Amino acid sequence: MKILQVTHRYPPRAGGVETHVQRVSEGLVARGHRVTVVTADAGSDVSRRERRNGVRIRRCRGVAPGGAFHFAPGVARVVADAAADADLVHAHNYHSFPLALAALGAKSRPFVATPHYHGSSADGLRDRLLGLYRPVGREALRRADAVVAVSEWERERLRRDFGVDAAVIPNGLDVDRFENATPLARERPRPYLLAVGRLVEYKGVQHAIRALTALPEYDLLVAGSGPYRPELETLARDVGVADRVEFLGYVDDDDLPNLYAGAAAHLALSTHEAYGMTVAESLAAGTPALVREAGALVDWAGRPDCLGISRVDPETVADAVRRVVELDAPATLLPTWTEVVDALESKYRALLSSDAEGRP
Repeated sequence: MKILQVTHRYPPRAGGVETHVQRVSEGLVARGHRVTVVTADAGSDVSRRERRNGVRIRRCRGVAPGGAFHFAPGVARVVADAAADADLVHAHNYHSFPLALAALGAKSRPFVATPHYHGSSADGLRDRLLGLYRPVGREALRRADAVVAVSEWERERLRRDFGVDAAVIPNGLDVDRFENATPLARERPRPYLLAVGRLVEYKGVQHAIRALTALPEYDLLVAGSGPYRPELETLARDVGVADRVEFLGYVDDDDLPNLYAGAAAHLALSTHEAYGMTVAESLAAGTPALVREAGALVDWAGRPDCLGISRVDPETVADAVRRVVELDAPATLLPTWTEVVDALESKYRALLSSDAEGRP
């Protein structure tokens, strides 16, 4: 098959959607398919045309106010040109314009959409812009021949907000890479809790810092970078736990498994997630997770190796930490990228077969 993937950004850009598209694209190439990725993230630090691990990449210039939406009119033209030689177009991320532009450029080709939809934004301005964008996004999803959600929660939100019936194909995971990880050896031999993710307010790291005042036996390691870090550092000083909070900044992918494996628990207290990849990684490494019952994290709360909380005051979080560290992980199997590619490959073949039967 000749498959055109369309997304807002692609590695070396980092992020959950970026990783998803990369792993799906490279997995399809490994099976003999030809995959081209069209993005809206052209810049001086990347080539406009390149090939990475067998995946052809076309990058278009765009604007991304506040790091969002990635409006790049050239995507529609590039998709239209490339779709002429493609069997199928698969676009990702409802929250950025490339998905809608791909719906226009796909024309008569079978069109698949994976929205990674989380319903709203934690940023007030971005949330208002999403409201204005909704008619465009709705039309793009309704043009899709198939819609794929990465969680049951996302599937229900798509049905509620757009009347769209999606199939669920969860994100995958390199389970082997995490399950054999050696726990991190620290110079300071104290048990630690772990938070992983971009440092923005909605990720909820501030709640873990406040709870540390009631958890004197633990340190907190924070992996990730972002604009909210100064506020988090100030908070740690203000509540008197700065000596027990370690900001690691960006952590290389090769080091993450050991970091997870050494933690007593992973705290995912975000309000806006379409899946919760860090939770899956933590469980695969044998570390239970405390999750906030918001967004798609509610799906994880039902597992016996996770504990869900709806309140995030220091007392509630601290009490939940004391309970979650007693859980064993992983309690049940976690999805792999091989299974994700299997499911998508089957869906692609079914769509192409249906499309062929519908032609005169």
